[in-house]
Amino acid sequence: MARQTNGGGGNKKASTAAGGDIVSKWTGIPVASLGEDERKKLLELPQLLHRRVIGQDEAVGVVAEAVVRSRSGLGNPNQPSGSFLFLGPTGVGKTELAKALAEQLFGNAKLLVRIDMSEYVNASSVTRLIGSAPGTNGYDKGGQLTELVRWRPYSVVLFDEVEKADAAVFNVFLQILDDGRLTDGQGRTVDFTNTIIIMTSNLGAQHLAAADAAGASHKDDATEAAAAAAKQRVLADVQRHFRPELISRLTEMVVFRPLSGEQLRKVARLQVRGMAARLAEKGIGLDVADAALDVVLARSSDQVRAYGARPIKRCLEKDVMTRISKMVVQEVVDDDCYVTVEADQGKEELVFTVDKQADAEENEAAAAAEASSSSSAAGKKRKRRPPARYLVVIDDE
Repeated sequence: MARQTNGGGGNKKASTAAGGDIVSKWTGIPVASLGEDERKKLLELPQLLHRRVIGQDEAVGVVAEAVVRSRSGLGNPNQPSGSFLFLGPTGVGKTELAKALAEQLFGNAKLLVRIDMSEYVNASSVTRLIGSAPGTNGYDKGGQLTELVRWRPYSVVLFDEVEKADAAVFNVFLQILDDGRLTDGQGRTVDFTNTIIIMTSNLGAQHLAAADAAGASHKDDATEAAAAAAKQRVLADVQRHFRPELISRLTEMVVFRPLSGEQLRKVARLQVRGMAARLAEKGIGLDVADAALDVVLARSSDQVRAYGARPIKRCLEKDVMTRISKMVVQEVVDDDCYVTVEADQGKEELVFTVDKQADAEENEAAAAAEASSSSSAAGKKRKRRPPARYLVVIDDE
């Protein structure tokens, strides 16, 4: 119907869009992927992934190259589009890279099927993944893995902490990686050839952490050599733990390194951008100065050493978003305000300045006028308006 040339052009576009939405609901294929030329996106995939993933250039590069091989039509059509084992300490970007792949390849970061393998620690766990056989309890529910992929065949499937799974579960993985399909408890064949399989593991993470701590104060050839040696020790641990037939079927094993101080700052800045977007939906502007980020990073430093970048988000939520939320309840901040977060002189506390949006825009115009007047004799300085309100937060709640 979408190809008919008679009738109004507007109706044709509407029916095409509606048809795309219907097919997307039926198949789980994002509308943007139906007939879309991916050539440019594939060529720019490393840069696109780095919009969400800070650092990890080697990991991003390896994954992007493997995906390009598969999407170019040169991969095995009877296997998943890619299968990876992501290795490294917690909070370094393993899950974030999986989300980035779902977003860039399938149009939505929510097309990530995530399964916590710490919940599949005995042989009976296989039934939970593929569903019960006919006539047994729970038969009508289907498998937790097979049902998700049956309705979302274009997705990234993430098996988190895979080293904790029972040995029987790995037989399921072998079937997926070998044949690109899985038969569920009801005898239905579920297609995995359009999925990307990602397994994560913390095996050997202590080797990477030790090498990172030894070279934390400086980076030179010796520290890079230590990092390379640590990577080999990680891979050796993996070889000892996992069955050779699983390792040999993976597209790549990817080792993630601990994040540097500068990379952690970039993670914090990325989190701030997300917070600013949330506040913008409420008509509230947000700017967090670098000095304020330093305060947040200092407060979360102990947890960051143990858990990677994840505590940064919690600290920002607690120290920035929670306090802004309280100011909203107190009616200090409303939908016409701009909040600037800075550090005090001792760089130990956060200072919140609340401006009316109109005042902030006028101050920006005044600053531009002042800059212009310095190079033009005819220019006149405009007096800046003071902030509508000023609030200093001293207590560390």
